[in-house]
Amino acid sequence: MKQIIAIVQPFMAEKVLKALAEASWEALSVREVKGYGRQKSYLDEYRGSEYATAFLSKVMINLWVEDQEVEKVVRTIVRTARTGRQGDGKIFVLPAQSLSGLSAAASQQSGAVSE
Repeated sequence: MKQIIAIVQPFMAEKVLKALAEASWEALSVREVKGYGRQKSYLDEYRGSEYATAFLSKVMINLWVEDQEVEKVVRTIVRTARTGRQGDGKIFVLPAQSLSGLSAAASQQSGAVSE
């Protein structure tokens, strides 16, 4: 089992979530995050004054999938979120040692999610 973390532009998040749901990957978590990469910062305007903002808004999508599904999930995210411009985001794939549902009596060490 793998954990996939996708950090995407906020305006692409809904498209990515819809594409994942259409492909039956619906068990995930979403959060708003801020950060920067090569973009560093941008100028914004507030009450008539320009100021530099060091962190850019992004959306982080976390999901857990079986090993054989990883490539399909990553392809779906890339196909949906890529604009071809700097700052499109990042995708991380990490091993998930074990997962268990809160309502489960015992942890599943095999990596399967218990319901």
